[in-house]
This record gives sequence, C-alpha cells and structure tokens, in this order.
Amino acid sequence: MNSEIRPFRNINRRKTKEIMVGKVKVGADNPISVQSMTNTLTSDHKSTIDQINKISEAGAEIVRVSCPDENSTQSLKTIIKNVDVPIVADIHFHYKRAIEAAENGAHCLRINPGNIGNKKRIAEVVSSAKNNNCSLRIGVNAGSLEKDILEKYKEPCPEALVESAMRNIKIIEDLDFNNFKISVKSSDVFLSISAYKLLSKQTNYPLHLGITEAGSFLPGSIKSSIGFGSLLLNGIGDTIRVSLSDDPVEEVKVGNEILKSLNLRNRGVKIISCPSCARQAFKVIDTVKILEEKLSHIKEPITLSIIGCVVNGPGEAKQTQVGITGGGKDNHMLYINGLETEKITTNEMIDKIVDIVEKKASSLKSN
Repeated sequence: MNSEIRPFRNINRRKTKEIMVGKVKVGADNPISVQSMTNTLTSDHKSTIDQINKISEAGAEIVRVSCPDENSTQSLKTIIKNVDVPIVADIHFHYKRAIEAAENGAHCLRINPGNIGNKKRIAEVVSSAKNNNCSLRIGVNAGSLEKDILEKYKEPCPEALVESAMRNIKIIEDLDFNNFKISVKSSDVFLSISAYKLLSKQTNYPLHLGITEAGSFLPGSIKSSIGFGSLLLNGIGDTIRVSLSDDPVEEVKVGNEILKSLNLRNRGVKIISCPSCARQAFKVIDTVKILEEKLSHIKEPITLSIIGCVVNGPGEAKQTQVGITGGGKDNHMLYINGLETEKITTNEMIDKIVDIVEKKASSLKSN
C-alpha cells in the first residue's frame, strides 16, 4: 500500500474567477479555504488578537471581525500587525466604517450594498477598496433582504436571494470592480442549497458557502455538513464558514473535517475508528479521544486507523499510514504503511502511536 492517504476521488469543481483576500487566493483551482469569525469586541484588540491566533492555529486561513463602530475600525491597525491571517471587516449600514476598515488595513470588506446606502456611498466604499487593495464579499442573507424584493416574493426563497445577489453584483461591476466573492446564506439548509445552486448558474464569481445561524455545536455541525456536502459534491463552493453558537475554534475544526471527509483538503491527522462493541480488545472511544487531543498540533496530512478487533481492523489498517488492530491477550497489531510491524500492549499503544505520527509529520514537513 502506498504511504499516501486513501485514493483521491475527484470532484469536478465549478470554474470561478480568482480573487485575493490578502495573501489567500480564493476561487479558480485554489484550495477551498476555511474561515471563521471572532466573537470578541474588536475594540478590545488584545482579546481579539488572541482569539484570531487561536482560530488560525486551528486551521482557519481567513478570519472575519465585526466593525460596528469607529473604535473597532481603529483597532484593525493593531490587530493586523499582530496576526498572520487575512482579516475581513464585517460592515453593516454605516459606509464610513467600511472606508475606515479599508484604510486601516482590512484585506476584505463584508458588505451588503443594499444596506450601505445610496450609490454615491457605495462608490466611496468601492473606491476605498480599490485604493487599499481590498477585496469585497457581497453578503446576501435571507433575514435581511431588500424590502422591494421581499414584497415581490412574499418570503425568502432561492429566487429572492439570487435576485438580490445579482442586483448587488451589477452595482459593484458598474463601478469597475470585480475583486469580490458572494454568499447567499440562510439558516434553512434547503433554501441555502437551492440558492447557491441557482446563483452558480448565473455568475462565475467565487462563492462563500455558509448556513447562517446554524445553531449549537451538534445541530449546527450537522446542518452545515449536509448543506456544504451537497454543494461541494456538485463542485460548488470556494471558501466556507461554519456558523456555530460555540467557540470559533470549533467552527474551524468542523469546517476542516467536512473538507477532509470529501478529500478536498487534507490537514492534520485523519482518524478512521470503529464505534466499538463487545469485540473490542481495548477501549476504542477513550483511545481515540486521547489521540485526537495529543495529535491536534499535527498539520501534515496523515491517516490513522484505530480499530478494536480483527473483523475490519486489518483491512482498514492496510489503507492508512498508521494503524492499530485490537488483538487477544493484550497483543494488538501495529501497521505502518499498510504492513504488519509489531505487536504492542494497551499500555504502550498511545505513546507509541503519538511517537510514530509525530515522526511521520516531521518527515513530511522537512520534505
């Protein structure tokens, strides 16, 4: 068995324009990036910097911060100097906040042109984005559609979200600006999926996927997985943000796991493990939890199988770079690159696996 991860299954991604969000390329053939958003007061730059760095360490490539007031936009100067990821300024209603954010170093502005104001104000925002090498995200949300569009369709629907998006695209294009991405988000999974599919047929700008206000960790993760999975399997989506009522670090973990499950990105250790049963020769669930924690710092793509018995264990182990199959009398088989290597005991299992995985990660990093 080759030492690489399991065979890659190709997903034919929709061809989109490439834009830049700071140093991160979004769209075209570039990797699908994972985003998150801080929940600190942006004006508290120390707390915000700390949270951004934690989010980045967890695997986010772009981080958004809310800028509701001038203190927040002024804080961007300090924040951006102390983080390594591109920062998106989240702007609503006040066009001056957008101008300030661009001038203070934001790499992208998240705006809804419809609630920024008249075309003169939108033009000032776009001009500031141009002058400061700042991209835009046109953010359409089912909960804040323009009044005339909502009156036309009576309720949020895919057609309403897409009409709003296309209207706002034209506003920005008429100002000779095309360094932007688009989102059409809803808390309803089916509405979001339908809106993104419809929008993908009408424009080739990169799409930012999101199921907004998805909920707490478990239901939000499930809703996001269903929504993103359906779209990504159809080649739709260039960057994603999982929206959870939880620590932003958890959003990043879920986002990366969704991409890993589709073989669209491979970051960190991918653990294949059984649910455990009466056949298990060691405590699988506890072992996996400990290994997830001890290996969370690994960024290189490595596959690891933890199977409690010999029913499926050998077959799974032969397809991963490192594997353990539970055996009788406290003798478990260790596999390296699909080959039986040695028998180890339960007591030495975790330390042995961590050591092997860390050495593999170090080797991959140096290459």
